[in-house]
Amino acid sequence: MAVPLLGPLVITTLLCMQTLADTSCTDCFVQSRAEYYPNSEVNGTDAGACGFGSFGATINGGDVSAASNLYRNGVGCGSCYQVRCTNNTYCSDNGVTVVITDQGSGDGTDFVLSQRAFGGMAQTSDKAPYLLALGIVDIEYRRVSCSYPNKNITIKIDESSSNPNYLAFVIWFQQGMRDITAVQLCETQNFVCKLLDRTHGAVWTTTSPPSGPLSLRMLFSAEDGDQTWVVPSSNIPEDWKAGETYDSGVQVDK
Repeated sequence: MAVPLLGPLVITTLLCMQTLADTSCTDCFVQSRAEYYPNSEVNGTDAGACGFGSFGATINGGDVSAASNLYRNGVGCGSCYQVRCTNNTYCSDNGVTVVITDQGSGDGTDFVLSQRAFGGMAQTSDKAPYLLALGIVDIEYRRVSCSYPNKNITIKIDESSSNPNYLAFVIWFQQGMRDITAVQLCETQNFVCKLLDRTHGAVWTTTSPPSGPLSLRMLFSAEDGDQTWVVPSSNIPEDWKAGETYDSGVQVDK
């Protein structure tokens, strides 16, 4: 029995459907390469470009990474990725989940992992030294949801801040897979809000913060374009101080 040939229009349609399927996949792995901080401690660096300080070295148990394109001018700070190497001799199937806390790249790499995270891709702790000895490995990665059980989103006032003239802060423990793309600071009495600047990394600043207790509004943006404003249930107190942390009272799940 003869099989009818597909016409050019049908073939083009099928190719377009395949292309659309590929581009809409948010759970697919991307091929790349990774290395690790050669002169770092086992954990990450406390001088990362995201501005997290020592928190950026120890968050997620020290399984952190610098990123190149995924840094996205600071928007990628705090996002989580599953990274697994592809060497069948040393690498596990699940790999490791890392948090982006810095900007950096090497020889065609998307990730510069902490030594702890790099060794965490190994099948066993005995094979971790052999994996580290390779220096650079082929990997595949995908974005995953960050998870911080029993933690609310937390505001860390940067040490450079000076009440009432200058306020800078970073946002800790952001769960889910969305990006914080805008932050507003609002007076709690008359509800006048001011859009803050992202000066670098995950650092939000204003040279003239509103007076009184302060309420935040954070815009969470998803890859599909969906956007949601989240308002913490707890305010930053009027007498906020540099170096202090304040629990927002809220958390996001996805």
